[in-house]
Amino acid sequence: MTIYCIEEFKVEFEKLKNKKQYSDLESLVLDFFLDNTLDKIKTGDLLNGSTTVPFLKKRIPDAGGYRVYFLVIIKNENVYISYVHPKTGPMGGENVTSEHKKHIQKETYSCIVNKKLYELKKCPKKGTLLFVPYDESEKTKK
Repeated sequence: MTIYCIEEFKVEFEKLKNKKQYSDLESLVLDFFLDNTLDKIKTGDLLNGSTTVPFLKKRIPDAGGYRVYFLVIIKNENVYISYVHPKTGPMGGENVTSEHKKHIQKETYSCIVNKKLYELKKCPKKGTLLFVPYDESEKTKK
């Protein structure tokens, strides 16, 4: 299984992780996406009605935490994280609008086609989240 993200997720993640109130975000993303099986990851709320390429919303760690939106291509065992937002704190808010959900889903498909992605990896030394640009991630797999 490979975990990717689009630029929109990376930007939001970096904004949030530097705020004291959201210092747990990095470990939650690592634990949920990099330390779980695909069966566990695809347990979010289904937003697009597809069982083969589901677009999901997941609450991590629970209702008061964060909302993460992502696409799963089950056949290839690839996960594409699109967006994250907190429910509480200074940058917290309600769920994203239907229009924004459509936008991030469409943007995710576009980024997959155009290979504008980052592969998420865990830094072996620091245990932090690394964003490896798609071209570099493909080179390291060979």
